[in-house]
This record gives sequence, structure tokens and C-alpha cells, in this order.
Amino acid sequence: MCGIVGYIGHQPTAPLLLEGLARLEHRGYDSAGIAVLGSGEGRLRVAKRAGRVRELDGAIAPRYAGRIGIGHTRWATHGPATDANAHPHLDATGRVAVVHNGIIDNASVLREKLIAEGVELASDTDSEVLAHLVARSDAETLEEKVTQALSHVEGTWGLAVLHADFPDRIVAARNGSPLLVGVGEKEMHVASDLAAIVRYTTTVAHLEDGELATVTASGFTTFRADLTRTASVATTLDVDPASYDAGEHASFMRKEILEQPAAAERVLRGRLDERFGTAHLGGLNMDARESRAIRRVKILGCGSAYYVGQMGAGMIEELARIPANAEAASEFRYRNPVIEPDTLYVAVSQSGETIDTLLAVQEIRRKGGRVVGLVNVVGSAIAREVDGGIYLHAGPEVAVASTKALTTMYLAFALLAIQLGRVRDLSISEGRRLVTALQALPEQIQTILDTEEELAAVAHRLAQARSLFFVGRVRGYPVAREGAQKFKEISYRHAEAYQTSELKHGPLALIDPEVPTVALVPHDELTDRNLAALHEIAARRGPLVVITHPDVDLGDLAQHPEVTRIEVPRSERELDPILLTIPLQLLAYHAALTLDLDVDKPRNLAKSVTVE
Repeated sequence: MCGIVGYIGHQPTAPLLLEGLARLEHRGYDSAGIAVLGSGEGRLRVAKRAGRVRELDGAIAPRYAGRIGIGHTRWATHGPATDANAHPHLDATGRVAVVHNGIIDNASVLREKLIAEGVELASDTDSEVLAHLVARSDAETLEEKVTQALSHVEGTWGLAVLHADFPDRIVAARNGSPLLVGVGEKEMHVASDLAAIVRYTTTVAHLEDGELATVTASGFTTFRADLTRTASVATTLDVDPASYDAGEHASFMRKEILEQPAAAERVLRGRLDERFGTAHLGGLNMDARESRAIRRVKILGCGSAYYVGQMGAGMIEELARIPANAEAASEFRYRNPVIEPDTLYVAVSQSGETIDTLLAVQEIRRKGGRVVGLVNVVGSAIAREVDGGIYLHAGPEVAVASTKALTTMYLAFALLAIQLGRVRDLSISEGRRLVTALQALPEQIQTILDTEEELAAVAHRLAQARSLFFVGRVRGYPVAREGAQKFKEISYRHAEAYQTSELKHGPLALIDPEVPTVALVPHDELTDRNLAALHEIAARRGPLVVITHPDVDLGDLAQHPEVTRIEVPRSERELDPILLTIPLQLLAYHAALTLDLDVDKPRNLAKSVTVE
């Protein structure tokens, strides 16, 4: 959840590191720092500060000259956000600098051992032990020093090591936390995320778990802990560097919300078959016979990916008539799950690096299960681990709160549900009905985005509440969960999601004029039941925001002064959830703006969760 950047080459290093760190603040932003090895000086210059990268910028003096350096932006795990706990961490002599993502599980044991040997530790972090272990190795090469240090360590890491005695190289290592090497012209980069270096190169090599790299200005080599060479090669990614910039938009989140119609078109492009009313997902690596043999679908994700997995599970059951459910990936492997050979496991992750989901994938594969991925980042760890998958083609998503990636996840599940359904009992006419509806979705999403001004006014009122309910039934319940998630993570208002039918079994006790409810009421078989529950809320003077379809008659509720109606276009009932989700994104976004909050970087959260 932290960010790493490193550089070696012919350019001044400090400005490059600061720029890279600024582009990585979505991965962690409670402190930041850099270490630069000065030309001909044989010494490290280090600057680090609690707070944002802009605060570090002011601490970098012109004397931070040099052509090699490493930097880090932190999301705190061990120890609070202080200058001392910020990375890079140094050894006692100040000749070794380390930046580290991940968690050292045996850090307390290592710290105690170092203290017993007379080492004075300068921070509360687990990461600092790495610098001391490297420095205390008596090996002759930096590569050997790093591998010896890591032999004492248990846990996960993505790390980069700089040593004053080896001024021509950076040694990087990966185990459970993403790291890549970027190839330039007589210069090289190290980063935990392509965003940090995309302005300079899109030719990268992703390190595998257990792999290390020696990076010099002229190239890189990769190897294992026993120093045997590996054959990692760099590939050029088809990425537009401009897509990592907010451009004319006030924030990445706003940019990404507005990009959803285009993202929806991309994920559907070339995958819909109107003639046969089906979808083509060649990346799943499953033929029709294998698809028919599936008896259950289990979807695994975290946060928004988990909630959209619940939406997907509902679609798969409806269309393919296969039992399906979603589960939080963070809990999956800890209950020693039974892995069934006729179950299709689906791992969902925007970054493809979410550690809980990645570990669930590895657990499934260890036990012989088939697992496919829904990921947005080509070459990510989950994308490389799974048996097949569906790339989301959402484009880079930088804001911590997921919007366009969530939409493309939902559409990918729709494609999967249709394909599985058509090899079973879903008729061609039903398939065509859904294909036609999918083709119309991008324009319908745009229609909702065009009502932003109206939604902003509603959001302004909701922002005044300290607590809110989001409610929905069946298809609408995971939408309510996602709506509450968005609202709480960027507005910091308490928001809870419930099935509408569960209100009278407890939560109704909290309804009063100070607690608004955002209710999802699509035109479906449960409309009347939903409206009956809303009458119960209105009877207790609870403010209501009703997100519904144009042909839904609210009856007496329409005249109630505390009821606000928001309309979204109507799709086929199986696809309505994604259209109901879009206004919830805008409500959360504008509520956060009303409260003058940073929508891209909500407190305590990070974009890519790479630690347990």
C-alpha cells in the first residue's frame, strides 16, 4: 500500500524521485522520503517528512545532486506517521538505505536481536531492520548482502536497496508486494506502480515473487535468492502516459467518473455476439464442454470488488442457473476452504495486486482449483497467477475510491453470466435481449452523468448528516453496500447498508429526522414491497432519497416534503444495478466536495492494498 520509486542514469535524480512519488500518492500518503547518492561523494543524502510529498519537496536542498536514488511514500503499518518512521531507512553508519513495502512478520524478533548486538534503532517500523541486516552482512557484493539479509526475514516485501559502497547499482526484490523495473535509454527505473515512471518509459519487467534484480544505468539482470539467474524480460505496454494525468479535471475521481461511458464501451467491444445472443470471452481459456461442467461459481474480492462480486453472483444465478456467491477474499483462506474441482473461482481486483485476493488465488491453485481473474492491470500478479481471465480495459484508475473499474467489473460479470447461460439453458432470444441492453448501457450511463448538477444539490444536503442508511433488496442490496462504501470512504460520514426488508428487524429504531435513507427502488417484482418499507421510514419523519425508474409511481410519498426522487434510465432488470450505482458515486463525490475533503486520497486508505 506504499509506493516505491528508484532511478539510476544520467539525469538529476531528486526531481525524478519527487515526481514519481507524487504520482504514487494514491498508494500511501502519510509520509515520504528520498535517498540520493551524491556523485563522487560516496555518501547518501536523505530527506523525509511526515505528510504529503509537497511537504517533502521543500526539504530537498540543491545539494541533493546525484544520478542514483530511491524514494518512498508511506501508508503506516508499524508506527505512526512521523519523520523518523518515514522511509528510506538507514543503517547505523548511514551508508545503506532501504525502501520497503510489505510487512516483516518477525520484525520484533529481529529488532530485539539487533538491540542486543548494540544497534540503536531510529524508528518504530519493521522496515528499518532490513537496512541494518544488509549493512551487517560480510558478503562481498550488494546482491549477496541483500539475499543474506532476506534469509533472516519472514513476511512480504517489495524493496529497493542503495549502498554507498556500490554506487553503480540498485538491488530490488519482491515477495508478495509488486515491483517492476523500467527500461530507458541509458537509464533505468524501479517502481511499485507503472504510474511512477510512465512519463519516461512504458517498457517494463515485472518481478516475480522470490525474484531480485540488479539495476544499473545500462540495464538489469534478475536472479533468485541462491543467485541463479532468471530470464525476466521487459515488454512494452500499450499505455498512454496522458491517461495517468487528471488533465483539465479537478480530481482523478471526477475524471474517472466521467470516463465511464467510454470504459463501458471498451470492456464490451468485440465481446458481444448479436447473432447468437452470447458473449465471447476467449481469455477464460474454457471451451463449451468445460463451461457446462461448472456446478458452482465462487467470487472473491475485497471492498468494492467484493460488492460488485455480489452483483455478479446474482446475475450468474439468474442467467446461467448455477449456484453462485461472493465472499470477502480477506477471510477466504483462513477458514481452510474446501476447493471443489467443478467450481469456477473468480478473483476480482482492479490493481491485480490486492494481497488478500492474491493469497486466495494461490490457496485455490495449491488445492487444484480452477480460478480466473477480473483485473484491470496487464501483467499484474493476479493476472499472471490465474488460469484465465477477463481484462477490464477501464484504463488507469488513480483515485482511491473505485468508479470506472467497478463499472467495468460489473459488465465483465454480465458477459460471463451470458456466456455461461448460453451454453446451458438461456435461450437465444433471452441472450439477444441482454446483448441489446448491454449495447445501450454506455449512453444510459452518460444520461445519468448529465444530471450531475441535480445530484450535487442532493449530495450537499446529505453531507450535513452524521449518519445515513443505504437500502435495497435482492439485486439492489449489493448496490446499497457499494453506495454506503463510497459515501463513508470519501465523505467520512457514517453510512450503513441494509436489505430494505431488514429495516423492521432492528435498524428502524435509528430512523429519525436526522438520519437520511438512500433507497434503491427499481421497477421490478419487488417495487411494491420496497415502497411499503419507505412508507415506514416516512412515517417516522426520516428523510428519503429514492433512486428509481421513471415509470415507478411513488404514490403518496411523492408529496412528502422529506422525499427526494432521483431517476435513472431503465435497462433490463438484470442490468439495472449498474445504472443505480452511478448516481451513488456522484452523491458521495459531491458530499465530499461540500465538506472540502480530498476525494482522491481519503484518510487512512490506499489504492492498492498490498499488505494483510
